[in-house]
Amino acid sequence: MAKAAVSLSGRDILDLSSLSVEEYDLIMKTAAEMKKILKRDIKKVPSLRGKSIVNLFYENSTRTRSSFELAGKYLGADVINISTGTSSVKKGECLKDTVLTMQSMACDAIVMRHPIEGAAKYIADIVKPVVINAGDGCHAHPTQGLLDMFTILEKKKSFKGLKMAIIGDILYSRVARSNIAAWTKLGADVHVAGPVTLMPYEMEKLGVTVHKRVEEAIEGADVVDILRIQLERQQSGLFPTPREYARIFGVNEERMKLAKPDVMIMHPGPMNRGLEISYEVGYSDQAVIREQVTNGVAVRMALLFLTLTGGKQVENAD
Repeated sequence: MAKAAVSLSGRDILDLSSLSVEEYDLIMKTAAEMKKILKRDIKKVPSLRGKSIVNLFYENSTRTRSSFELAGKYLGADVINISTGTSSVKKGECLKDTVLTMQSMACDAIVMRHPIEGAAKYIADIVKPVVINAGDGCHAHPTQGLLDMFTILEKKKSFKGLKMAIIGDILYSRVARSNIAAWTKLGADVHVAGPVTLMPYEMEKLGVTVHKRVEEAIEGADVVDILRIQLERQQSGLFPTPREYARIFGVNEERMKLAKPDVMIMHPGPMNRGLEISYEVGYSDQAVIREQVTNGVAVRMALLFLTLTGGKQVENAD
């Protein structure tokens, strides 16, 4: 019996663990086509004409929300943004009522960021529209993981045999969890380093190597992913001072000399320059941080297209 074609039609995108390597490949190939659209003078195709997308954000965001908005609009969809500060949430409306209200308005997709782990799964079980997780607490950030994957594949072509270093606040990072899930599945050798107080318990069970010293993780690395210190979540004094963190765990030019000459430097943004990353490293030739932002739009276009249309061929992408 012939193997069924991979399809994400009507699929909720909640994390990267639940996606197969074949589904990763489909998203990557579609994102490459979408990136061609971004290079046009007129960045508009009618692929999602007649579709409506709601961006529902319970946490602040610049890159993720803006790129989802542009992704939908570039594909011809109608997009609205809802933030808690200007919605009925301020009047006490619960999450369930908010998403059911959006469903009643006949939206086709809900893109949601929420501070509580599992919130995206919770609403996916309630509503009919496609749900795309734009970050739920410390659990997952699948679209960041996919754009990181796309950025790496553009330059490295494959994950097999690559040494990947993830540095910093692993404990609170949904980006780290998403990248670890995908990178280990794709055959990379993943190393993590950061303060013991910011390292989850039994991290090794995720298939990574844990280091106490940043230098050990960076040495010989093909990719260094530097995580933002989430100061808004740091209320428990998990490291002495920002100055001490930068001295012991901050990624600077001297530490980056330990990596391979063609190392890729990544950061999900926004950067705390002088804390987890030095100014020189953030703006070095090896840094692909701006490319990550561009690729974020292409990947989010791909996901909206694949989940809402079933992946009909992209027309006139060249």
